[in-house]
Order: sequence, then structure tokens, then C-alpha cells
Amino acid sequence: MTGLQIHLSIYDDEKQLLIGLQRGDNDACTCFVKQFAPLVYTQAMRMVNDPDEAESILQTTFIKACAKIGEFEGRSGLSTWLYRIATNEALMFLRRQQTPRVSIEKVDETVQPGDMPHNLNAWPIDPAHQVLDGEIRAQLELALVELPENLRLVFILREIQELSTEETAITLGLSISAVKVRLHRARLRLRELLADYFNSEGDAQ
Repeated sequence: MTGLQIHLSIYDDEKQLLIGLQRGDNDACTCFVKQFAPLVYTQAMRMVNDPDEAESILQTTFIKACAKIGEFEGRSGLSTWLYRIATNEALMFLRRQQTPRVSIEKVDETVQPGDMPHNLNAWPIDPAHQVLDGEIRAQLELALVELPENLRLVFILREIQELSTEETAITLGLSISAVKVRLHRARLRLRELLADYFNSEGDAQ
């Protein structure tokens, strides 16, 4: 990405960029990558937690997106469309891994006693609704790495990518009830992981 010299201002907005992509402008795909690569890479890293694989997913996502841009109907933003391509690529990577990690298909359908946070003091916000705040977002990203894969993926799709429960269930091949349980467990675990940070923030005020 460091060698790209095309300036984004040659397209006034996302609509004009899309028009350029669909008519095959030489600079359009370069601008497309330059504008959205950081978002796609971040999404890939959240899901696979591996810089090399995230880079591979990034490249594959844009190859597929540029090849299929004629099929894009504009029902969502380009970033949402790219997120979905990247998500599918990340899920395919995770499913190829032969590791002893918990399968993304394996489900505990109930919240377990051990899932309940032990430290609930000084919890001023729900982190799911603060992902755009710079410092809190950085803390949330660190906490997400600590979540088990099966909880992390549900949280990312529901709370960050903002898929519906039904869409998340279809994407991950889960039941709707399993998605709801995993999302609840992910939120509880994040409360636990971020409690010390918010406690320290409260003490500093």
C-alpha cells in the first residue's frame, strides 16, 4: 500500500468513486483500495488476530471486490459491502484451521455461572456502543483479542459490523438462540476485561 500515489480527491464522494469503479477508470480501484484498506485490514485483524493472514484477507477482499463491482447494487455503503467480503474470507480462513480451539459451530446454549463478571464496579458505559471513541475503542480492541473465537466473532458481527441477529446466525451457521447467548456471554466477558480500565478512569476523575 505504501507505493500508492493517487490522491483521493479525484473523486468527490463515494458515489462518484463507485461510478468510476463501474466504468473501469484506471485510478478508481487504486483510490478504492487507498480509502478502504485500513478499515478492511482492521476488520480482518479483529477476526483472525494474525497480521500475515489479515494482509492476505485484505488483498483477496479487494481483488474480489474490484472483480465484482459491477454486481454491487448500492443497497449498502461500499464499506459495509467490503466488510462482508472480508468477513467471509476471514471465516473461510478460520474454518480451514485444524486447531484444538473451540469450533465456531460448537455452542453452549446457556450462560454459565463462570461467565458472570466478578468486577462490576464503576462501569459507566456499554463498550458495544462506544467503538468510535478513540481511547475506549483502543481498549476494546485489546479486550476483543482476549475473547474466545466463538464469542469474538459474534460480537464483531453484531456490535461492530451491525449485522442483525438473523444475519449473524446465517453468516456463522448458528441458530438464532446460539447467537443471542454468545453475544450476551461476549458482553459479560468484555465487562470483566474492561472493568479495571474504567475503575482506574473513575479514580482519576
